[in-house]
Amino acid sequence: MLFVIATPIGNLQDISMRALETLGTVSLIAAEDTRHTRRLLDHYHITTPLVSFHQHSRSPKVEQLVAQMKTGKDIALVTDAGTPGIADPGGVLVEASHRAGIKVIPIPGASAITTLLSASGIPADSFLFLGFPPKKKGRASLWQEMKTIAVPIVLFESPNRVVKTLTEIREALGEREVIIGRELTKLHEEILRLPIGDAIERFSKQTPKGEFVIVIS
Repeated sequence: MLFVIATPIGNLQDISMRALETLGTVSLIAAEDTRHTRRLLDHYHITTPLVSFHQHSRSPKVEQLVAQMKTGKDIALVTDAGTPGIADPGGVLVEASHRAGIKVIPIPGASAITTLLSASGIPADSFLFLGFPPKKKGRASLWQEMKTIAVPIVLFESPNRVVKTLTEIREALGEREVIIGRELTKLHEEILRLPIGDAIERFSKQTPKGEFVIVIS
């Protein structure tokens, strides 16, 4: 079986008992970054072996993991933070498992998307998640497409591109209110609800740190 396990997005206590029990009993854990996941496992005294599985993993790695599950081994799939397969390369292994007839079991937990939406104060009965915007090709067309979207838009962005992204969105959509989450659930967590122009000014004056979650209302 393949267990798709959500892990904390920051605070190590934000993980379910079921997830911890499963991580401790599977044969192998496929992790986006084994060093990052090892810190979580060490915190909970879990000694299950780790193998790397990330965006550069090739087909042979997928085939090897599927072959192990076919022999009866249970494998857990985790990402660095949050839920595997959401803006994350883990979906490739999930798809291969389905095609091979292997049972896939999700173990839910933390998600940066719903964490920020829950604290945003805006109606979130429906929303559109765009993941990380393209770094180069396709950015301008994406902003133009956003003009036709009538629900809140959620996206991720890195600290070194957040000012550029907010500036381009403002140029395309005009002055909009945004909710910005930074370092969610961590010691220096910051959640801001403000006009996009104020956000640009704020993060232009200080060097942003930590990955951003942005909601455009």
